[in-house]
Amino acid sequence: MSYTKAVTQVLIIDETPLLREYLRFKLTDNDVDVTIATNSLEGTIKLKNIRPDLLILDYHLGHQMGCMEVLKQKRTSLNTAQIPVIIVAQQLDQKKILDLVQYNVKKVFTKPIKTDILFATISEMLGITLDIDNTPGIVEVHVNDDIIFIEISEGLNRDKLDILSFKITELSELYQIRSPKIIVMFSGITLSHSHVPNLQKLLNIVLRASKIKPGNIRILAQDDFIKIFIKSQREFEGIEVAGSLPAALDGLLSKADGKEEEDPALIGAKILASKETDEGVVELRFGGEARSGPKYTMDDIKEALGGMHIAVVDDDAVIIELIKNTFSSFNIKLSAFPDGAEFIAALNSGPFDFIFLDLMMPRADGFAVLRELRDRDIHAPVVILSSINQRETVIRAFQLGIKSYLVKPLKPPDIFKKTLEILRINF
Repeated sequence: MSYTKAVTQVLIIDETPLLREYLRFKLTDNDVDVTIATNSLEGTIKLKNIRPDLLILDYHLGHQMGCMEVLKQKRTSLNTAQIPVIIVAQQLDQKKILDLVQYNVKKVFTKPIKTDILFATISEMLGITLDIDNTPGIVEVHVNDDIIFIEISEGLNRDKLDILSFKITELSELYQIRSPKIIVMFSGITLSHSHVPNLQKLLNIVLRASKIKPGNIRILAQDDFIKIFIKSQREFEGIEVAGSLPAALDGLLSKADGKEEEDPALIGAKILASKETDEGVVELRFGGEARSGPKYTMDDIKEALGGMHIAVVDDDAVIIELIKNTFSSFNIKLSAFPDGAEFIAALNSGPFDFIFLDLMMPRADGFAVLRELRDRDIHAPVVILSSINQRETVIRAFQLGIKSYLVKPLKPPDIFKKTLEILRINF
């Protein structure tokens, strides 16, 4: 019996939902038939049955078979051997990348993934034109306390806004935030009437994904246009525009759902409590997936985090030891520095993938380090670990580009969860 395909087909094998569901959304929207598999066994079966035009495969599959077994099974069949493959991975050394060539792997994307390049590659491999927004735009999302911070800079790229929906949903599930408060921060954008469609899209995505009332949203912007726009849109009534971060925070933290709240002294003053699960298990769920969905053990994500180089810059030996213990079961290189000056000197010898940073240290403090990172255009994620809880200090740190602020004393589950969040939201 002959085998025919009416449309372009893509198979995505990925256990983690953020990238998987976003790709399905975008490709389906471009009339590509997308099939999903959440583990290697399911993926191997669907690969043989569907024979797609392209396979997108997560390198860090946790099922017993794993990614390499999928590729080996694919190569043994004449019907699937020539199917091109795109690999997505957290970290891969050059030797592993070269080993993939024999399996017709055409491209390896390491995280964080540049989606514009990913879609350009998919378009080229499939020989089709994808409707992709190539205008500038950066969207970053992170959580502190119950507040989801959304940073929009350079432009309102509609594809990046689509990612936002999935990020809000995943972070709300990860931290079990039932009714989040949201601050949308604009920088490097002068809004005008041409931005209205994407501005409406942004706010509708935030409301739909978070499932909150407009009154739980604050917009931080210096632009008068957005104030006029919000006032003219009945559907966004309740959203307030603030000219400074303290003003935006005061508006959100003073009340929640009409009830008086304890007045926090800072952003993220309370460490987010981890949900208790089986020992050694971090439960990651995505909106729409069953509550009994997959649980990923520490072993499942060892390879994803393996090979990372983490810096701990702190004059407290207890904190250094705590972080070492947090990541002791992972193949992670950890370098400790007792002050900011030693860390700054070490920047010349090689890059760091993640940085834990104290603020109060001898010689060069944390703010000096943040300024140095900014001046050198180094964008490694930085998490502040500090006992300082003044609001002004925290705001100053965020303005210098940190990803999160955790207040001492610290617990290993909190450190690990925050690290995982920051790495995962960049795909």
